[in-house]
Amino acid sequence: MLQRQLARAAALGFDFRTGVEPEFFLVNRQGTAIADELDQQTKPCYDQLALMRHYPLIAELLEGMEQLGWRPYQADHEDANGQFELNWTFASSLLTADRHAFFRVMVQAVAERHGLGVSFQPKPFAQLTGNGAHLHLSLWNSEGRNLFHDPAGVLGLSQLAYHFLGGILAHAPALCAITNPTANSYLRLAGAQTSSGSTWSPAWISYGGNNRTHMVRIPDDQRLELRLADGAANPYLLQAAVLAAGLDGIERQLDPGPRCDANSYTDPPQAASLPRDLPMALEAFAADGGLRGALGEGFSRAYEDLIQRQNP
Repeated sequence: MLQRQLARAAALGFDFRTGVEPEFFLVNRQGTAIADELDQQTKPCYDQLALMRHYPLIAELLEGMEQLGWRPYQADHEDANGQFELNWTFASSLLTADRHAFFRVMVQAVAERHGLGVSFQPKPFAQLTGNGAHLHLSLWNSEGRNLFHDPAGVLGLSQLAYHFLGGILAHAPALCAITNPTANSYLRLAGAQTSSGSTWSPAWISYGGNNRTHMVRIPDDQRLELRLADGAANPYLLQAAVLAAGLDGIERQLDPGPRCDANSYTDPPQAASLPRDLPMALEAFAADGGLRGALGEGFSRAYEDLIQRQNP
């Protein structure tokens, strides 16, 4: 599926490059509680002491990523107690998807050697922030130039980038069926306030500048960050569906509308809300002829059947 969308992009002269941020919890072997009983801060994001208590495990993961040529550049304690994130350098979309898939296996294997378990589940603990899989994305040409960057554009982004963004926003309800494919996913998207005070997951089909409360963030003048996907998303289908939506936005020159710079948690934007549950997402996917056409009706029907059987 991803190779098909990449071929479609290549025919238009685009190379889709992405980076992904797969958040995860370190838990006990039973998966019933976080692994570190000392990790109890009210606002634990970037808690260096909690990170250092797991230093042997984190260091082993980073060294492995270095040996594999991923060029990791950051490891941090995330917003929830027991939650972590390791970041590596962006690459071509297919390579990023391969690494994302392997990363899940690698973390699980290394954690087991340290007597721990891992959860990538979107919302493993009701009171804590869920696991996202934020996707950073841009289009490049064959000469290695970032086509999303334009110094004269709004926030330094090109019109092409905004058309791509328009496609993501237009297809967002249907995208949820792929980016958020389990019933548990919607405990994260529509979750109540967490113990840290924020969910850091989107609730509206909106975008902003360097603002983590919206579905799409513009962190700089090089890329877009889609904050919709969670830890249950298939690494390949995530990339394929987002690319299909973005290319549709380019082909139809869709306008994403005005940017919202407010805190969407305290000042909700004038925008449609994301699906509140999986049935709503599947209903939106069934009605989105453009996305289904790009992904193929055969795949779409098989995927719907799979998701419905996995979430009775």
